[in-house]
Amino acid sequence: MIFIVVRFRVRREYRDDWVALTKEFTESTRAEPGNLWFEWSRSVDDPSEYVLVEAFRDGEAGAAHVGADHFRKGLDAMRPALSETPRILHTEIPGVEWSRMGELEI
Repeated sequence: MIFIVVRFRVRREYRDDWVALTKEFTESTRAEPGNLWFEWSRSVDDPSEYVLVEAFRDGEAGAAHVGADHFRKGLDAMRPALSETPRILHTEIPGVEWSRMGELEI
């Protein structure tokens, strides 16, 4: 799978509207056939920082995502709300499922 984590620093005046601002992009991405998950979180330490954790089945699905019209529209919608260039981690890992955390088995 292609595993991606992106940190977005949002301008103060947009930070409470970020989820609404990215709603169409989020819903469209989640509907892509190769998308495994696409989840937003907000930092508990910095209300201006959002973290996106996303995964795609393979490189083909990732390329389809980046080539989609909603991807470009989503970036255009986000750009005015950002205070800096987002930071990204992008890697390929085996499998397509979450593993269980052995150290905290329930």
